[in-house]
This record gives sequence, C-alpha cells and structure tokens, in this order.
Amino acid sequence: MSYPGDFAKSTPDKAAIISATTGERVSYAELDDRSIRLANLLREFGLVKGDSIAVLAENHVRYYELYWAAIRVGLYIAPVNTHLAAEEVAYQVTDSNSKVFISTLAMADLAQQVLELIDPSVRTLLIDGTAAGFASYEAAIAGASAERPPRQPRGEAMVYSSGTTGRPKGIKRPLRDIEVDDVAANGTLMMLTPGADASAVYLNPAPLYHSAALFWSTGVHSLGGTVVVMRKFDPAEFLSAIERYRVTHTQVVPTMLIRVLKLPPEHRLKCDLSSLVGLVHAAAPCPPEVKEQIIDWLGPVVYEYYGGSEGSGITWITTDQWLAHRGSVGRPVIGTPHICDELGTELPAGTPGTVYFEQPRAPFEYHGDTEKTRASRHPLHDNWTAIGDVGYLDDEGYLYLTDRRSFMIISGGVNIYPAEIENCLVMHEKVADVAVFGLPDHEMGEFVQAVVQLADGVQPGTGTETELKAFIRTHLAGYKVPRRIDFRGELPRMETGKLAKYLLRREYLEDSQKQ
Repeated sequence: MSYPGDFAKSTPDKAAIISATTGERVSYAELDDRSIRLANLLREFGLVKGDSIAVLAENHVRYYELYWAAIRVGLYIAPVNTHLAAEEVAYQVTDSNSKVFISTLAMADLAQQVLELIDPSVRTLLIDGTAAGFASYEAAIAGASAERPPRQPRGEAMVYSSGTTGRPKGIKRPLRDIEVDDVAANGTLMMLTPGADASAVYLNPAPLYHSAALFWSTGVHSLGGTVVVMRKFDPAEFLSAIERYRVTHTQVVPTMLIRVLKLPPEHRLKCDLSSLVGLVHAAAPCPPEVKEQIIDWLGPVVYEYYGGSEGSGITWITTDQWLAHRGSVGRPVIGTPHICDELGTELPAGTPGTVYFEQPRAPFEYHGDTEKTRASRHPLHDNWTAIGDVGYLDDEGYLYLTDRRSFMIISGGVNIYPAEIENCLVMHEKVADVAVFGLPDHEMGEFVQAVVQLADGVQPGTGTETELKAFIRTHLAGYKVPRRIDFRGELPRMETGKLAKYLLRREYLEDSQKQ
C-alpha cells in the first residue's frame, strides 16, 4: 500500500485516471505534480491542518487532484452534491467552515449563485475556464510551487449525509496524527477481492461527491492501479467501458444492476466482460432475485459489503458465502455487530432490531449536531454506533438487513418492511422502478402505499394495479400487499442510485393534510 506520490516515482507515465467520457488520461506524475501544486497553494492561502475546502464539481478528472491535495496537507475536503440548489450548496460550504470553494465551468451558473450566499472571505477557484468572482484554477496552480511539502499530515473527506430529515450533516472523522504515506492509512475494501494490486483497472460509475465512489477510487490510487471514471451511469456505456478498458473491478448500487439486467439481451450479452474479477455492490439492499441473475450471468465475481459513510462498521460477503446465506450482507470486517431493541437490550439470533457496531472508540460525529451524534450512540455504550438500519444476525454471525428504521411501516401493530415489497415488485416485467412507504391510517396506524414507474410501453390503470397486487400476493403475506398503487413517469432517485423516498412520502403527506 502506498499513495500517488510513490507511484509518480516508480511508474510516472502510467495512467492514474482515464475519463470514460472524453478519453482524457492523467498519469501518476501529473496527478502528483498537480496535487502538490494545489497543496502548496492552499498553504499559501493560509490553510492549516484541520481546515476545510468545499468542492462542487461533476465527475471530472481534476477531482482526484483536489482530493489528494487536501489529504496531503491535513485538510478536510467536503464534496458537494451537484444537484443541490444554491442555498443548499451555500449551507454546506458554510457549515463545513470551508475557507476555499472550488468548482468547474460546467457548474459555473450554480457556483456563481452560491457566491452571493457565502462569506466573501472564502477563496474561490474555477476549473476549465473563468467566471465572475472566481480565479482560474489552472493559472493558480501553474504559479504555485512544485516542491513536495516537507510534512504531509493526512487529512480526511467530510461527506454530508443524505439529509432525509432536516439539513444534511457532515460526517466528520477525527484526524489522525499520521502522514499521508502511512501504510495503515491507505487501506481499501477492494483489497478483499482478487487482483487488488497495481494491475487493477477500476471503473467508477457513481458521482464522486458520494463517499463510496470517492473512497474506492482513491483507494485504487493507493494500490497504483488505474481509475476509469464515467461522467454518469448509463447501463449500455457501463458494459462498453468494461470491455474497452479491460476493467477488473467496479462498484455499483443495486439500481444499476437492475438497469443492466433490463437491457435488451442483444445489448447486454454482446460485450466481453471476461476481464472482470470483482463486481462489488453496496449502498442499498439488493433484491435476491436480481443478485442471483447477476451471479448466473457473471459467475463468482460478485461481492457485497454493508456500511455507511459514517464508518460505523462494515460487513463483507463473497458469492459462495451469499449462495449459502441467501439475502445476507455478510460478516463483519470492521467492528462487532450487535442487534438491540429500543432500550438497547441485545436480541437473540434471528430477531430484528437496530444494528449497532462496536469499535474501540466511536469513529465519527455529525459536524455541528450534538443531538444527532448522541442519537447514533447506544444508550449504554458510547463506542457502539448505529446509522438507522434494522436487521438481524443468524447463528453463524451473518448479518441480514430488513430496512431503514425510518421507513418501517407499523400497521395494526405489525412491522412491515418496505424493502421486502419493493424487492418483490421490481422483479415484475412491467415494473421499471418502485417505492413503498407508509401513510397515516386512523384505524391501523399506517397503511402500505406503493408508487410504481412502469416499463416502457406499459399503460397504467386499474387492470395493471390489480395484476401487480396479485403478483405480490403470490410471493408475500396478504397484509404486505399495498392498499394503493399509484403510477408515475419517473421516481426521484439520487445520482448515486438511491431512491429519494422521503421526497415522495413528504408529497403524499402534504397532499393528505391539504385534503
């Protein structure tokens, strides 16, 4: 394990980054030089260990030099979701206490709106061009020193939570007293897959403001491998990129797998994917039927992990382990899992409860929110942390997730997990996407509501609703069948592929209050 500066010496001309969209290549020597120059520029700006910079950028090859510049001078880098409104971006820039705000020409319109809402003392840089209020990034680093800093204390990323309730909060890990080239600091989960070394070619299809995309792809730089970065996910282009660049590893979310499987067979099966040795999925529960189809197609190269941006704990499972423990997200590789009830009492194997992970010390806090930080801790053990998921352990210590606690439906005193219903419905040939959530009911407490995006060419109507309800009833208990199924042209999803279910539920709740 190392970091890009070492590979700039040993393999200077090797591609550290390739844009799958434009074909642009950045060598290790270029990545190291440009991140050194930016690091020195940030020091010239007066930033010191523990300070922050904010980045609003699309999946750009320059994103990685911004990351490594911050990391090599002990700063926090706060990646900002590119789909936010100006006020939301400004909130994160301000909340993170960022002293520098970096954006791109493609985001210039939004970035300029942000300038009107943040402290004028924040230094600003723009990549790929110029705009009022921003200095040229290229000109600024060209004039900065190319001398490697004598000390390179390791920084961290401060990723903001999704913000499903209230304002999002920065997930802040304490800085360690180590250098950027410390071997222990550069570990990556990808090392659990075969071929995780300098020969790895990693395809990143997810937005870099998302923690998994950023951490996995920069972890590849710690191995000396090559990162191929997509501007955004497209199922056909994803498969083509694997073939074109002989990709060995990639990480996806289940929605991406579903969209790949729903490609016409002539598109899906024409690409040569034989180079792939590790397809990893995470970030949301994967319908078992989807995973089985992927395994049948690609073979035993499918891996899964469970963990949040908080780093509370991580589990890992291989193809063979999953086939023997269908539906599990694996056994722990970081932290010790505990399943507890509302009072914090540990529950026996097979009983669902809040998932906590025990570590020697709590690995995170929510920046500026002591109440949310406190709520993430176990009532009796401050080093047991939870991120809101519900699940259970089997007798062999494999973890199974049921749903997010905030999405659980309680109808007539019975717990109903929307993910189970969603996993069933999405397998119907007429369904492209689905969201299930609970709505208030005077008699039962809550009832089950489903919202479905139909496949191309399928017409909505009572006949389709009846057919889908019958399909669910053949696979699940009757009380899990939605009372209502509504149809939409498209469901709100984040660019990461996660369903923004809270937006739908909020809309329905507001409509019911008006009525």
